[in-house]
Amino acid sequence: MALTESPMLASHLGEPQSLLDAFCTPRSKRRQIPRRDAFIDSLLIATVFATGPQSHHHAGHAFYSPDAAKCPPGHPAQQKPCPYVSRQAPRSSRLRKYESSPGEEPASPCHLEPTSQITSRFQRAAPIPLPGTPVHPLVTQPRETTTVTVKCMARTRIPTIHGTVFLHLYHNNYDNKEHLAVVVDPAQLSNNGQYSAPPIRSHSLDSVWTENETAEERLIRGAYVGRLSHDSQQPSQPLVNGPLPAPHLLAPLVRIHSECFTGETIGSMRCDCGEQLDEAIRVISQPVPVGSSRSIPGRGVVVYMRQEGRGIGLLSKIRAYNLQDLGHDTVSANLKLGYKADERGYELAVAILRDLGLGSEQGEGVRLLTNNPDKVAALEREGLRVVERVPMVPRSWRCRPIEEDSQRSVGVTMVGGEAVRGVDLDKYLRTKVLRMGHMLPLHPLDHSLAN
Repeated sequence: MALTESPMLASHLGEPQSLLDAFCTPRSKRRQIPRRDAFIDSLLIATVFATGPQSHHHAGHAFYSPDAAKCPPGHPAQQKPCPYVSRQAPRSSRLRKYESSPGEEPASPCHLEPTSQITSRFQRAAPIPLPGTPVHPLVTQPRETTTVTVKCMARTRIPTIHGTVFLHLYHNNYDNKEHLAVVVDPAQLSNNGQYSAPPIRSHSLDSVWTENETAEERLIRGAYVGRLSHDSQQPSQPLVNGPLPAPHLLAPLVRIHSECFTGETIGSMRCDCGEQLDEAIRVISQPVPVGSSRSIPGRGVVVYMRQEGRGIGLLSKIRAYNLQDLGHDTVSANLKLGYKADERGYELAVAILRDLGLGSEQGEGVRLLTNNPDKVAALEREGLRVVERVPMVPRSWRCRPIEEDSQRSVGVTMVGGEAVRGVDLDKYLRTKVLRMGHMLPLHPLDHSLAN
């Protein structure tokens, strides 16, 4: 089917189809070598019109031939291909005229929707597809402003060197990534239903997904209580209001951790991300004192966000490393690549914590493991109730010089439980303190290097 025979274009274009053909053909028939981009003209115009009525002066206007308009009907000049121009003035001229006459409504092209459905001309209006208009799958539609929602798709028990944790995998309506939550709450392994603290459970996972779902389906996705085994198979029940917070207990520890392939998987010493992930799980797993005579198992969450390189992605992160070798630091390298110093967002992290019953006004507040004041402010802007900030001092900064140990310490990442150290790491940590405002005291040696 020819481009101009498309019903999609016919619904948008109020001019004869021959004009569109004239608009899409190369300007000169005398050229021996056709334009290399001539074949994409029709694709570009189809993409523009598929997104809905256009308000810009570049497309959708009536085109007229200045020569053929002066000729009587049937004159041969009307059949001769000729350049087509718009009778509409340039947009800059029309804007000046509109500004000088604020009471006058700007005229809209005849083929557009009524003016009431178009935003102010000084604001970029999102394209509004006509009812029933097919939209090509390659045409990117604008993201509507909607509430971020998450759903826990699966949960399972993971034994680690620091104890047993529950790994939760989340889907969402915001991006196409699978984010994770590592829940440290060993009291949930009890089969008698007696808990020393409110259990940290996913509301979406425990809810009823379908009317005819079976107990086996709930068990497979992880909606069970106690320890799942051949002898213990008890599906969980939906949480109506969630567990009530216990005011006599410390709020659970929470760490918002961003994915770092280089630091966690191959043990890069350009950053301390691998160490931070291991340290967060270790600290959260420590017993929590209750009163003066007893304690309960540690409890908390590490929200693992798939936003590599502070949100710039692995490709740009690798390029930023090359810039750092050329003399840039982690901040100026991001800026050189056209990014902000920190491109991360925390809407999904807060939604995941709320699904786990944490951080809302009705649920438990959280103690946040971080040195970054901007992260605290960003999470609080998203509505997370932070009752305390708990610092994370790098292991290599706790005491210097570091005692060498012939036996490698174990941990949950390739770095393990050892103190990561090196020239690149020291530069990275100093940059976070001096340029990003992380709340860490510099070691005296670092003060001398910074000056």
